[in-house]
Amino acid sequence: MTQTIAPRVRTVVLLLLAAACALLAGAAPASAHAAVTGSDPAQGAVVDKAPARISLTFSEQVAMSGDSLRVLDPEGKRVDAGEPSSVSGTTYAVRLHSGLPDGTYTVAYQVVSADSHPVAGAYTFSIGAPSKTSVTVSDQATDDGVVGWLYGFGRYVSYAGFIVMAGGAAFVLACWPRGSGVRPVQRFVVSGWLTLTAATLALLLLRGSFTGSGKVADIFDLSLLGQVLQTKTGAALVSRLLLLAAAALFIAVLFGAYDKREDPQEKRDLTFGLAIGGVVVAAGLAASWAMSEHASVGLQAGIAMPVDVVHLLAVAAWLGGLGALLVALYRAPADAPVDASAVRRFSRVAFGSVLALIATGTYQSWRQLGSWSAFTDTRYGQLLLAKIALVAVLVGVAWISRRWTGRLAETVPASAEREKARVGAGAEASADAEPEVTGDDRTDTDAEADADAGEQPASGPVGTDAGEQPDSGAADTERAAQLARQRAARDAALQKRLRDADPNRFGLRRSVLAEAGVAVVLLAVTTVLTQTEPGRTEQDARAATSSSASTSPDTGASGALTLNMPFDTGGENGKGIVTVDLDPARVGGNEMHVYVERPDGQAFDIPEIKVDFTLKAKDIGPLPVVPDHIATGHWSANGVQIPMAGDWKVDVTVRTSDIDEVTVSKNAQIG
Repeated sequence: MTQTIAPRVRTVVLLLLAAACALLAGAAPASAHAAVTGSDPAQGAVVDKAPARISLTFSEQVAMSGDSLRVLDPEGKRVDAGEPSSVSGTTYAVRLHSGLPDGTYTVAYQVVSADSHPVAGAYTFSIGAPSKTSVTVSDQATDDGVVGWLYGFGRYVSYAGFIVMAGGAAFVLACWPRGSGVRPVQRFVVSGWLTLTAATLALLLLRGSFTGSGKVADIFDLSLLGQVLQTKTGAALVSRLLLLAAAALFIAVLFGAYDKREDPQEKRDLTFGLAIGGVVVAAGLAASWAMSEHASVGLQAGIAMPVDVVHLLAVAAWLGGLGALLVALYRAPADAPVDASAVRRFSRVAFGSVLALIATGTYQSWRQLGSWSAFTDTRYGQLLLAKIALVAVLVGVAWISRRWTGRLAETVPASAEREKARVGAGAEASADAEPEVTGDDRTDTDAEADADAGEQPASGPVGTDAGEQPDSGAADTERAAQLARQRAARDAALQKRLRDADPNRFGLRRSVLAEAGVAVVLLAVTTVLTQTEPGRTEQDARAATSSSASTSPDTGASGALTLNMPFDTGGENGKGIVTVDLDPARVGGNEMHVYVERPDGQAFDIPEIKVDFTLKAKDIGPLPVVPDHIATGHWSANGVQIPMAGDWKVDVTVRTSDIDEVTVSKNAQIG
């Protein structure tokens, strides 16, 4: 029966792993965890003079390199000078060459957010007037390609390795000390250590390309590796490798000296020492994630990091212990089965882990979302809802497992008595029959067992002549040993069949297997969640973008609406640029200034200028405004009333002579 179940177990687990990988592969690329909340010049702005520099403001601190901020002219040539620098807080700037001609310029940025994720994007602004540009504006990040997929998969594998190693070791130490001598359980824990070590090394190699060019060829660039080692993420990965060396020593003691201890007092003392050391090493490994990802930045980072460590340890104790229990139920030898008491102890550990997950998860959700609407309005919130649903399913299946455990505990005493009586009766019958056994009385099963063991039949020793008689004492001893081996093999096989036929144990196996399957998918969702922009950050970025849009694409740094419109009346000196400033560009009263300049930037007067505001969507307007002349090339009007928010059309009529006149227009979001 076990031989038919085991392949099914492997098939189900492989299918679940494939489903998890498909979930990772099908997930959208990791969103930027640092969002652009402001820029100068603003996105889409048309400025009359070339700025001395451009600056970007992010929602959190970012890491910059020499090419993190690039400014390209309409032909695609770089016009930035020097390396970007921090201006203040989360604002970064790069200087521009002087004397830039009119046209549309592209600002491209590629930085690394404080929680280790790459952020890339681009936008345009114009000097004088918009123009055609050969530069393609793209928001593509370096995590969109093969390297990004490999890095995301490496993160998933590293989480899985930690959970298997830490949770499996905790299961042996806290729930089933006898399992330290069970080879399948040993292989399970060691495989977790090997997986985490290999994944950490791979992440170190991938990191430079992941946050830089995104090219596969750069994975083995040692210069990039040197740069990675100087970053916070690189330091966290190196620390993880050092802690894995300590974890290797812990595992060696757990499956070596600890397993060989027979004195109860010595074993208790060693258990206490291993428990302390194991918790310290596991907490250190968990901190290598907390110190370099979401928990390390944003609101209450000093509280969030230890909470994140507790959260990850609880996940490992629950899911890793679940995996170790599954291995024990299916692979433990017949003479050392996992007993009901071990399952009950794990049930208590799992219950405590669930309580810790609820407490820490609630805090993390509040910290990363910030509002109830973020649950449904942001990708992070939607993934979090999926994770909560999976945890609920996992708890439900665990409750079923707990019921099977109770039934198994009730049947163990009776089964033990029956087994004891059976073994005693078998031993008595063997003792009575053993002296009379001869070579002719051997069963076919005995002969097959001898053949499997590579031994010769007992009917006559090999190598003796037909006329010689073997020593009867030696033959009896050999025969007794042979019968003992056969009897032990039969007893073990029978015991295993009886154990596998127990409906309660079989039910427990199936429910634990179902738990493990849900846990694999849960881990995949959690990994994608750690690569997704927190809901709080996403909503803040939307608010900043909305605020920017409300002051139109031509908003200047002051926040007032600024519209630059070239004009040509067709007459002598009929060319120029008219600029309309509306402050604060909101519903209600506004202050308006109008400036008229020649193409060379020199202010000049014209006979007449007037402005009309029209909101076609609501059939409002045109609302005429005739500003007063203040100075050369400068007109002003106070109390300009905007009755409603919307996409207003601003018409400016410019008259440069008695007969030369033109009306230029632009749309602007006001309100």
